[in-house]
Amino acid sequence: MQTLIIVSRYRSWSIPFAFISMAIFHIPLMFNKKILFYKLMGSGKNGTFDIIPDLKQWVMLININDQSTVPDEKFVLGTLGKFIRQWMKWFVVETGILVLKPMNGHGLWDGKMPFEKGEKQHTGSKYATLTRATIRLTKLGSFWRQVAPVAATLSDAKGFCFSLGFGEVPWVKQATFSVWNTEQDLINFAYHMKEHKNVIQQTRAQNWYSEELFFRFEVLTSIGTFKGKTL
Repeated sequence: MQTLIIVSRYRSWSIPFAFISMAIFHIPLMFNKKILFYKLMGSGKNGTFDIIPDLKQWVMLININDQSTVPDEKFVLGTLGKFIRQWMKWFVVETGILVLKPMNGHGLWDGKMPFEKGEKQHTGSKYATLTRATIRLTKLGSFWRQVAPVAATLSDAKGFCFSLGFGEVPWVKQATFSVWNTEQDLINFAYHMKEHKNVIQQTRAQNWYSEELFFRFEVLTSIGTFKGKTL
């Protein structure tokens, strides 16, 4: 199994088509036999759990059952199918793709674990982590008050490369995806950074989430750009 994170940035005039894509892309993806699991999601502005949406930026997360080769751009766009490929050509101004190898983690996403655990390939590549949660409606206020302190420390953390905030349902079903230079950098932030540790403790004590998932990945390769920079 390999996981693809596909970040598309739309032109200002084509934002309505971005909303439409979140509905109609389900049809070709649902019947695509190459795809094991997929999610279509909007994005936040500031690269983490975010209450403010970025209407130009949209994300597809896709699992494919292919480990024979590291996919290139032609392979990825071919996997998405002709309809989505043409849609992106017409309306999307920039696309960045990360190809990931699932490593380890725990939790559920809509009642199931979508990722397979794998062995490290020791390629010296970067590492990534996905934290995804469904926030209880009664805990939304408590959760969102704690986001800013953690977000403020993220960009200054040792080994941090970049992050994305995205979700299926605004303010309720949210995820943060971040990329790190080494696995140890990722671990140090997740378990040793004071602000992050405090949030983890409050999450458990106050039972913020009705469902959550945490998973780590090895970054196999990147394709394209994100806000003008190579991923």
